[in-house]
Formats: sequence, structure tokens, C-alpha cells
Amino acid sequence: MPADERPSGRIDTETAHSARIYDYILGGTDNYPADREAGDAMAREWPAMPIHMRANRDWMNRAVRWLAEKAGTRQFLDIGSGIPTSPNIHEIAQAAAPDSRVVYVDNDPLVLDLSRDLLTSTPEGRTGYVEADMRDPAAILDAPGLRTTLDLSQPVALTVIAIVHFMLDEDDAVGTVRRLLEPLPSGSHLAMSIGTAEFAPEEVGRVAHEYASRGMPMRLRTFAEAEEFFTGLELVEPGIVQVHKWHPDGTGTETIRDEDIAMYGAVARKP
Repeated sequence: MPADERPSGRIDTETAHSARIYDYILGGTDNYPADREAGDAMAREWPAMPIHMRANRDWMNRAVRWLAEKAGTRQFLDIGSGIPTSPNIHEIAQAAAPDSRVVYVDNDPLVLDLSRDLLTSTPEGRTGYVEADMRDPAAILDAPGLRTTLDLSQPVALTVIAIVHFMLDEDDAVGTVRRLLEPLPSGSHLAMSIGTAEFAPEEVGRVAHEYASRGMPMRLRTFAEAEEFFTGLELVEPGIVQVHKWHPDGTGTETIRDEDIAMYGAVARKP
């Protein structure tokens, strides 16, 4: 049912939320009037925002498919999973490899409410959900829901999609990602998309202002700052690029200009 018809419980329906804005712009129904107002305001400031968000989602799908099909990955740990939008990571991974196991992590009460949509699985595979804050890696890694779903002695793909731009300098995004990656064995991968203002600085700057005015300050990163997340890892070709340039599959129907995309994407292997 649409979010407006769902009991709100712990959910703050009066304040816009980044995951629900994303859901709204992608055409979802799990959002509230405050999210729709915010999304409309941001799209007025940067009309390419829907193109940008769809490109990020498409990149996630391609990256997960590559990990399952080309890298042989069978375990996925998704940080900041957000509101379920099909196809989800487990659907993509299990379509390629039915025995894939996926753990989703988020701290949004609405995502918890909708987690039933994330916990479907093939008979051969398994999915789990952990309610935790990304800034507390120990709580994630020690969670029973993770330990009963994933075997950390075997390679895991850590996916951190479109989330670190909401981590400010004091949150130590690079250190947080490294702490999440640290216990994962050799052969694991890191897949990230990282917000940037390098291709449309004025427009994206105005969008960042809209987020900040609603209590969601952003930390957009340069290419050099994006590189820091992958120090010590082996980047998969073509390296760190705008998301629409990472292994394009030719299925997109819209023309995407570089200035329409404010996200770097990359996949890297832990040696």
C-alpha cells in the first residue's frame, strides 16, 4: 500500500527523508507529502535529477550482475539498502546465481516496515535484514542477522550505494567503509557509488542546498576523494567513472550527458 495509507509508527512523516525522496523520484509509492515536495523542489533546481537517480540505480543493477556472473560472488552485504525497489540486489544476484545470500542494512524505520519485500529469496539462497547505522560497523558485523546469513570466511561483496554523500567529514566515511571491509576475506569486493559535484557544480550545489535546508547536509566528493575509498584494492576496469560509463549494457533508452550525472561508481577487489 502507498506510504500515506500505512501506519506510521516510528516514522517521521512530516520531515523529508533522503531514501523516500529517492523512491519518489524513481516513481515509487513509499513516500509522504514532505518527500514529494522536496523531490519536486530539487528537480526544479536540477531537471536532470531523475536521469541521475535512474542512472545510479541502473549502475547498481549492472554492478551486482557483474559480481554474480563475472566475479562469482555469492554473498552480498548491502549498506544503506533504502526502500525496496524491484529489482533488489537479491533478485539480481539470485537470478544469476540462485544460491546467493544477501544481507541488507538500514536504520530507517520505513525500510524496516518494508523489509518483508527484502526478505524473499530463492529456496537455494537466503536474505537477511539488519537494522543498524552505517556509522557503527561493529553493530553491523556482529549482528546475528548477518552472522546467520553470511559466512565471513568466504568472499563477500560490500555494496555502499549512494549513501556516503550523507556522511560528513566528522563521520569519517572512508574509515567506516574500511572497517566494514576489514574482516572480509581476500577475494571480496567493494562496490560504491559516490556523490560528486564535479560535472554540474552549480546545479548540484543547489540540490545540495535543498537537502541541507531540510536537515540533510551533504558532503560531495572530488575524484581524488573518491579514490581514497579504494586505497589498497584492485579496481575493476574501467576504474572510477561516472556511473553511466561503468560497463554500459546498451539497454538505456535515454541519452545521458556527463553533466546529467553526479555520481562516481566503481567496483574493486580486496587482494
